[in-house]
Amino acid sequence: MTELWDIYDAERMKTGRTMTRGGEFKEGDLHLVVHVCIFNREGKMLIQQRQTFKESWPGMWDLTAGGSATVGDSSQAAAARELEEELGIRLDLENVRPQLTINFERGFNDVYLIEKGIDLEQLTLQYEEVRDAKWATADEIERMIEDGTFIPYYPSLIRLLFDIRSQYGCRRTDRRQK
Repeated sequence: MTELWDIYDAERMKTGRTMTRGGEFKEGDLHLVVHVCIFNREGKMLIQQRQTFKESWPGMWDLTAGGSATVGDSSQAAAARELEEELGIRLDLENVRPQLTINFERGFNDVYLIEKGIDLEQLTLQYEEVRDAKWATADEIERMIEDGTFIPYYPSLIRLLFDIRSQYGCRRTDRRQK
């Protein structure tokens, strides 16, 4: 099945054009990617192991869920779809804003941070995408990055995700203003 992406401009406006996944980007064309990180009450992140036959990052551990938005998707719809497809988790994200948007060479990456208790036994892993899932601390993820078993995100990004998981913004809200 061919996956189509909306093409955005640098102002994050849809251009009205589309492209096929794997197609060649034209100068100035951008697309939308989403990631969802789910944290439990103990402050651990739900992480997934990619299937060993995946083309990119085979067998490596990754954030809870993620992928490219397809034609017509809002950021929230893409995030909810990826969660449900990859792990069988149904969440209504319609009125949820991403905590971070990270620009990269070919697009925008919206990152959603959700606190929710999830029973690992209730997950439905998408065979084509996900081999396994488990809970992990920031320290565990950093060790996995170091030993080459987790996608090589910057460890400082992982720390930031854990630090801001229950708030919007990057200023600490647990300290009183002087």
